[in-house]
Amino acid sequence: MSERFILSVEDLTVSFDGFKAVDDLSFYVEPNECRVIIGPNGAGKTTVLDLICGRTKATGGTVKFKGMNLLDMREDQIVHAGVGRKFQTPSVYEDLSVFENLELSYPKGHGVFGAVFFKQDQAVKDRIQEIAETIFLTDQLDEKAAYLSHGQKQWLEIGMLLIQDPELLMLDEPVAGMSVAERKKTAELLNRIIQDRSVIVIEHDMGFVADIATRVTVLHRGELLSEGSMDHVQNDPKVVEVYLGH
Repeated sequence: MSERFILSVEDLTVSFDGFKAVDDLSFYVEPNECRVIIGPNGAGKTTVLDLICGRTKATGGTVKFKGMNLLDMREDQIVHAGVGRKFQTPSVYEDLSVFENLELSYPKGHGVFGAVFFKQDQAVKDRIQEIAETIFLTDQLDEKAAYLSHGQKQWLEIGMLLIQDPELLMLDEPVAGMSVAERKKTAELLNRIIQDRSVIVIEHDMGFVADIATRVTVLHRGELLSEGSMDHVQNDPKVVEVYLGH
């Protein structure tokens, strides 16, 4: 069954001092899918991303990405395998331009020797231009990142991941603090991204979720509460009771 999925999470569990933050969780992500994980605060949503990217070590279960068990790998190995992670707060280099932020993230520059011998050739410039267009920052390429709006900084950080060409991108509350216009453009951006990669998003904004989600996974107390289309989970009495009703 797992061959049709880019990511297979099975029986995933993590305990902190006897408290199960994620409890026997299983879900599967297909290629070119936008999977949105929702649930009340404390449901274990961010912990799931931490487990997938290797930031937190699981107590039990498996996480397989293209057949590789990520639980056996270090964070840097997981990144190089093709899994990108964006955290809630943008972490861009504010003193550098948008162009320089993207250039630094270009994979040729990885490692000591890569950084020393890296040259800015036309292919790199073309790739930066392509990413800038995707993230709506073509006109800001020479602008310092410090001068970008909150939403633009979020897009820049997504671009810094995209330029590394991950096959799975994980985003934690990407539209938090954005204006309505920025949220709409971010939905447009994510719908572009899933044309050639899979995305997992944690989000509370249900309007945004409806705009982007292929499937929705609802967590409650670290367990799978419901899963399916947005319409399905919105009308699931269990979801309404523990989450949407509040």
